[in-house]
Amino acid sequence: MRPVVVHVDVDRPREEVYDFLDVLAAHEEFTDHMLREWECSGPSRGVGAKAQVTAVVAGRREGVAIEVVEAKRPLKIVERNTGAGGRRVAHGTYLLQELAGSGTRVFFEYAWRTAPASERLAAPVTRWLLRRANTRALRRLAGLLESHG
Repeated sequence: MRPVVVHVDVDRPREEVYDFLDVLAAHEEFTDHMLREWECSGPSRGVGAKAQVTAVVAGRREGVAIEVVEAKRPLKIVERNTGAGGRRVAHGTYLLQELAGSGTRVFFEYAWRTAPASERLAAPVTRWLLRRANTRALRRLAGLLESHG
């Protein structure tokens, strides 16, 4: 399946945006419309940070394991997501681009490595749902960062 990519501009410096995103538990605050019941383990930030969450999408609930597998300050954070009983493995990647002035463009890409047949068959709907949910998450992220600045 083709990846889903969304982005948002945030009126905060890139290093500040990175430092917020680097704490995996902080993601609950802007993703709780789709990821609930967070249980974090491992280090609080950086590679090895983990969370077990319940994804709630289109009326379905499913356990998902998230682990940060790459972190390069202040440019990139990559999370590996495993769900569907291990049949879905995907990477969620945050890329941070410095904008003129003190802003940051945050890109989020969700890319499947493997997916159950049912998700592959419903790819257009699956991608649409994720694009909508991830766009909302990034808008909420921008609102949080700008209100705390």
